[in-house]
Amino acid sequence: MKKTNAMRILDGLKIKYETKEYDDDGEHELSRGAATNIAEKLGIDPAACFKTIVMRSETKQIFVFCQSAEHEINLKKARTAAGVKELNPVKPEELLALTGYIRGGCSPLGMKKKFPTFIDTSALNHDKIYISAGVRGQQIILAPSDLIKAAGAETVDLVLE
Repeated sequence: MKKTNAMRILDGLKIKYETKEYDDDGEHELSRGAATNIAEKLGIDPAACFKTIVMRSETKQIFVFCQSAEHEINLKKARTAAGVKELNPVKPEELLALTGYIRGGCSPLGMKKKFPTFIDTSALNHDKIYISAGVRGQQIILAPSDLIKAAGAETVDLVLE
């Protein structure tokens, strides 16, 4: 297995993790529940599978949000956490140039630049969570506290109720 940037970061921090592969069918449209689809393929609870969403503020600042597959992000809560008036998802065609990742393989670790990162507090309800390894078809499994440390992230309530 080839190491991804996300794995190299975890290795450098001496953080323990596992990886798990799944069959990538190319379905990565938000409207189709890609993260839920991945959880099903891995036979795991969607609440433990976290998707990475990259957003841009009205001042063009980039923010990274991680939310479980079973929930959508509450934009009001995300704007409050980021301290901005507006947030919009980065277009899929911009993602690679901005982060080094493609849709469906975007990890909160190892992006081209370090962006402010927010992880939904529900991550703390699990011993281990799943995040993209940085390529389609592969997930990293690690303790939420280790992801928070490695990403320099803040935990906030992002659940759309």
